[in-house]
Amino acid sequence: MLRWLLVSAVVLSLAVGLVPAAHAVDMGVITGGEKGTYYQFGLNFQALGRANGINMNVHTSKGSVENIYAVYQRPGIQLGIVQSDVLAFVARVQTDEALKRIAKKIKMVFPLYNEEIHLLAKKGINSFDDLANKRVAIGREGSGTYLTVRLLFKVSEVAPREMVLIDTDEALAELKAGRIDAMFYVAGLPVKLLAEGVTAADELVLVPITNKDIAEFYPRVTIPGGTYAWQPQAVESVTVKAVLVTFDYRRLDCDNVGKFAQVVSTNIETLVKGGHPKWKQVNLEFPLKGWEQYDCVKKYLNKPTARATTPQKGGELNPVMDAIREILRD
Repeated sequence: MLRWLLVSAVVLSLAVGLVPAAHAVDMGVITGGEKGTYYQFGLNFQALGRANGINMNVHTSKGSVENIYAVYQRPGIQLGIVQSDVLAFVARVQTDEALKRIAKKIKMVFPLYNEEIHLLAKKGINSFDDLANKRVAIGREGSGTYLTVRLLFKVSEVAPREMVLIDTDEALAELKAGRIDAMFYVAGLPVKLLAEGVTAADELVLVPITNKDIAEFYPRVTIPGGTYAWQPQAVESVTVKAVLVTFDYRRLDCDNVGKFAQVVSTNIETLVKGGHPKWKQVNLEFPLKGWEQYDCVKKYLNKPTARATTPQKGGELNPVMDAIREILRD
């Protein structure tokens, strides 16, 4: 009789929903501004996670350095998106010893896509070298755009009159008002800010980046004509890889990151078909020189956890790492 009563109680509680269902895993990813590609990727991660028992919270940020700090110390944020050259900059150039220690324990989950370096300027500026003695917006200090542009000016030895430290929204307004000469935005095309915030009437142009010193360190890319309605002609530029990163967690966060990586890996076609257009360029197996994939990810992808050997093929190189080494030798 007692057994029957216990069984009945369990059945009844299930029927009325008193026994809680298994809780979704709570995770967080820190991205960038709401108009950038990082944030759109975060939303794609959120939708994919929701369909697979993972409650992925998407956080905005002011840049890649903030993202590195966040995956280390902010509760509930296990993942972040950064530029591959930003971590190299932090690890090899940054003088902040605490940040350097954190950077050493930042691990790659997956390489993502190439981020085009957009140089937007007033008509009359026709090349990167024309930025000499100009007022140029390079992003907020600590942002991925800021650090990449500092590297561009370093390797090219082009010296602007002033590097203006403002975010991209403010930079676009200042450029339209004629108070600066040019602005940079490092983001995967099509960039929402440039697609929605610029028209032909603004008389702004995308400027080619073909400086030979820069091209030695950053892979070349073409921004196709018509990427933006006001940009009819193809424009030559350079690119940097975006990377999904985490911290060297142990225990629960290690498993959660590994499980999420498994979900992404097994659903990559879903992301390609329904996510941001940049998913079409993502190769989760791309061997990015200078980065080590997190062992917790390898475990869930059934990969060997031994340290990867240094890639030798030309297509597998990360030229930005070589750029950093050259800078340090100066």
